[in-house]
Amino acid sequence: MIIQVVAIGCGLIWGGDKLYRKFFGKADIKSEENQAKDEIDITTPQKKDSKQLSIIQSVQDKREKTETEKDVDKNLVLSISAIGAGFAGSLLFAPLGVISAGISLYTCIPLFKDAKNSIKKRNLKKIEVLDSTAIVITLMGGYYTATAISSFAYYAAQKLRLKTEYKAKQELINIFSDQPDFVWLLKDGVEIHTPIEHLKAKDIIIINAGEVIPVDGSVVDGMASVDQHLLTGEFQPCEKVSGDEVFAATILISGKIHVQVDKTGSETVVSKIGQILKGTSEFTDKIESLGQEIADESVPLTIGISALSLPLVGQRGATALLCSDFLDNVRVTAPIGMLNFLRISSKEGILIKDGRSLQLLTQIDTVVFDKTGTLTLECPTVGEIHTFNSISQERVVTYAAAAEYRQNHPIAQAILNETKKRGIKTPKIDEAHYKVGYGISVKIERHWIKVGSQRFMEVENIDTPKEFERVKEAITKKGCSLIYVALDNCMVGVIEMHPTVRPEAKEIIKSLKDKNMSLYIISGDHDEPTKILAQSLGIENYFAQVLPEDKANLIEELQKMGRKVCFVGDGINDSIALKKADVSISLRGASTIATDSAQIILMDESLKKLPALFNIASDFQKNMRNAFYTTGGQSILSIGGVFFLNMGVQAMVGLYTVSLISAAGITMVPALKLKSKNL
Repeated sequence: MIIQVVAIGCGLIWGGDKLYRKFFGKADIKSEENQAKDEIDITTPQKKDSKQLSIIQSVQDKREKTETEKDVDKNLVLSISAIGAGFAGSLLFAPLGVISAGISLYTCIPLFKDAKNSIKKRNLKKIEVLDSTAIVITLMGGYYTATAISSFAYYAAQKLRLKTEYKAKQELINIFSDQPDFVWLLKDGVEIHTPIEHLKAKDIIIINAGEVIPVDGSVVDGMASVDQHLLTGEFQPCEKVSGDEVFAATILISGKIHVQVDKTGSETVVSKIGQILKGTSEFTDKIESLGQEIADESVPLTIGISALSLPLVGQRGATALLCSDFLDNVRVTAPIGMLNFLRISSKEGILIKDGRSLQLLTQIDTVVFDKTGTLTLECPTVGEIHTFNSISQERVVTYAAAAEYRQNHPIAQAILNETKKRGIKTPKIDEAHYKVGYGISVKIERHWIKVGSQRFMEVENIDTPKEFERVKEAITKKGCSLIYVALDNCMVGVIEMHPTVRPEAKEIIKSLKDKNMSLYIISGDHDEPTKILAQSLGIENYFAQVLPEDKANLIEELQKMGRKVCFVGDGINDSIALKKADVSISLRGASTIATDSAQIILMDESLKKLPALFNIASDFQKNMRNAFYTTGGQSILSIGGVFFLNMGVQAMVGLYTVSLISAAGITMVPALKLKSKNL
């Protein structure tokens, strides 16, 4: 008899293990390995190494499971076996029920340990204490299969949560997969291709024309022109020579410099990813803790209802109510929902560094935009062209284009765009001299054309027409920047540079207005250009000539008026305002993540994803509410079922399982939609 029982029990465990591995085990790892291979195969050669290492490491991380994952997998297998033993015991051979009970007790050891710790601390109002009591009572009552089913449902949900968390982290890592991870390190006179995370303070790296400066540091050799508009909002390139500071995320337009690293480690992109992942995990833990608190709060209610029901429905009904697990599902399903919406955001190109912002976004009633670089593009637009000495506008543009056509900074692009618009062909130059940070001199048919800043004109001793001062005064009121053009030693024209409004801005503003948002612009520019921009976009409120440190004060003033403020900015000058706002959004991409203060980053560096972000937050709130209602509905059905339908323990376990599956299903709906969308 004993041998038969042991043999059947071992067979059930073996069968359960096989079933688990088929649906939850090796198939997952295999599919992820195949996916990794697919991604590696299509990687571009210059970025293959860094991306390949990232993906392979992710698959290895999956193989090297944490203790939590191992425990969940083991208990899931045992729960399947316990269900089989329970059914076999009730239908075929009664002693198998004892095996089912033993397996269930074993899978509940972590729960019993938590309950023991709570009792030691005299904290009896913990869900673990109630669950442990209910399990012991159900097993003593012979409800072996019901207990096993309950255990299986719980561990299946935990397995789903771990898989969802892994995929959410993978999506986050994928956001950065196209970012350069290597730099050229100068060591003993040799240039070494080195991962950026291996850099140390005082290291010397080499930056060539066209490359992004990946660190904060100082120039120790060389000379270059650097585009810093992402940080300062200024389109004019800056000259950098030995001793000057350079900053991460700025772009080397021309020249070559050796930079000594000042900031590294926690400032690198790789380390920042780790910080974001940690922050995501911490917020997920907070969500789980909130679910735990809700479940703990239900303990007195459950015990009270069970005790009061004893004289009305008897011991059977009171026991059933004790096992109903009111609101217990929340602690399992809430983190799954949060992780799925973080996945959706990542797929949309939205990096959410602080999960709380998803909750706070639904409360936002005021959106404040920084002007330069946020509502406007990095590349300006040519405005009015002022000419002197009887030179035509077309001639001035032609001269400017001849000087700038080999440059790639925003002003050069604006001038070249103007030549295309006017159908002007750029003449060939005979000779060119480029004074870094000032301007360009080119020789065309024995004439020297000089294009650049006012300072460049002064250095070159260019004669200024009398009417220029009047023109300059009028232009200054507009808040425009000017490009000066000279022929030989005489100024022949100035070109106005106007900020280019983002093409998507009007549509985005309309979308936010449809959501009844109050909209503001904050700008350091003059009143007139800020007013013109606000009117063109249909924004009624604006603040002009605001210093960077005063932006945060304006945010606080709006908050004191009872507003929930979302600030959308793009540069370091906005960092204080970003921190003060209830929700902060940046348009800067992953290359500048190390210095970004925003909670949310729109990775495509445009406003296009802003409505999608608010919709995701709204969907998240609805999803969490529906999952909570499902769990609350189970509580009501449990009470009604016991009092009016004479339901017992099996029915309560059935309701708990159905509720858990339903709530988990609701939280997984966004992930399923995402998957079908990508097919």
